[in-house]
Amino acid sequence: MRPYLRAEWTKLRTLAGAFWLPLAVVALTVAVSAAASATVHCRPDSCDIDAPKLGLMGVQAGQALVAILAVLVVTGEYGTGMIRATLAAMPRRGAVLAAKAAVVSGVTLAAAIPAVLGSLLAGRLILPGNGFTPEHGYPPLSLTDGPTLRAAAGSVLYLVLIALIGLGVATAVRDSATSVGVVLGLLYAMSALPFLIHDPDWQPLLWRLSPMNAGLSVQATTHLSELPITPWAGLGVVAAWAAAALAGGGLLLRLRDA
Repeated sequence: MRPYLRAEWTKLRTLAGAFWLPLAVVALTVAVSAAASATVHCRPDSCDIDAPKLGLMGVQAGQALVAILAVLVVTGEYGTGMIRATLAAMPRRGAVLAAKAAVVSGVTLAAAIPAVLGSLLAGRLILPGNGFTPEHGYPPLSLTDGPTLRAAAGSVLYLVLIALIGLGVATAVRDSATSVGVVLGLLYAMSALPFLIHDPDWQPLLWRLSPMNAGLSVQATTHLSELPITPWAGLGVVAAWAAAALAGGGLLLRLRDA
């Protein structure tokens, strides 16, 4: 397995955008989180806001760049024709996909950790000036707080799972634009469906099936009983989407020619 990992890491380092995309994930996530923290104000007469979730709002934007990076890892090879050389040198196609998944997960993890920590730091610095003070029931955001730690760790895992969904979809589709469209539609368009369909039976079901709605439940630290799905179960939904995408992509990788 080690030669497969070394080969995929070498290819990733030479991929166009491999350097700036992870940096862009950090910058965009922190910037959007800081903007969200600066926009919302806590008024003494009406203040019932989930501060850690607000401080991690940028994850909703950063996930798009994570998905694009994962897609390019696969479709870049198909676009240049290098995939033929890859499969000729490393004929175990399942191992190729596993190596890609490991490398993409590692790079995403390296970007997700500073992105999430930077977002929480921005919230810690900005939110008190907007009324989120201990007097109003909002201590400074800190990883020593159990729910905040769970929200932060869950957000990092969520971004890694989004990358794996992108990798699986790209392996199945093999086209950059189409793969990005499918993944972003799965994330953003599907997350809007519960708000468009008002049927009381379908609405919670669609919420639980949406990878973005279900997955970002892990960021919630208040009113957990009102959520359609529990935080860790929501992250499990995203893991199921990732497993399905990788399984489908892996099957097609075995059955099709390069």
